[in-house]
Amino acid sequence: MKINIITPMEIEKEKVLSAIGRILNKKHDYQIVISKIGREATAKTMMHLPKGDCTVLLGFATIVGKESEMPSELSFGKPIEITTASLYGYEGGLFENGKPIKVQPKLNLPCLSSLTSDKFVRTTNLAQKTVVNMEDYTFMYLKQPQDFIVRVISDYLPYETEIDFFEHVKEIDFLSAIEAIENNLS
Repeated sequence: MKINIITPMEIEKEKVLSAIGRILNKKHDYQIVISKIGREATAKTMMHLPKGDCTVLLGFATIVGKESEMPSELSFGKPIEITTASLYGYEGGLFENGKPIKVQPKLNLPCLSSLTSDKFVRTTNLAQKTVVNMEDYTFMYLKQPQDFIVRVISDYLPYETEIDFFEHVKEIDFLSAIEAIENNLS
């Protein structure tokens, strides 16, 4: 199977390549494409993807809640699958086409809901375990039925202390995310 993996950032691409390089006897061929961050960048990337059998959006996940209160499967560096995505508008209202999109899971990973917004999201009114990002809704809206989203938990909102994001995520390994793709797709 030819799998396109879209990553919003270069650091995610590096982590994907590192993980793929450690898989022995790969079942699939992978093409990694950096989309850059945001809804528009994701849409443009989706329109110019190489030919493939499946596309996976794979990147970091910011999740609402305290890590100390999360179940172990939602701890730092763990992969999740996004099965519901919605879009939150610039002025704080739902866009007309922002109703949640729901899909069936493709992998054997915890499934969470995602909120896409280009505006800073105040986390006080969001449900615990909501993933906050800027790409999932666009991907979900444009994807093919076989495509899906995998996120790797990188940080928790609201921040209890200030972090240097790129320093903070250095130790995260995407191997378990790539293994989930390898072991669950045929």
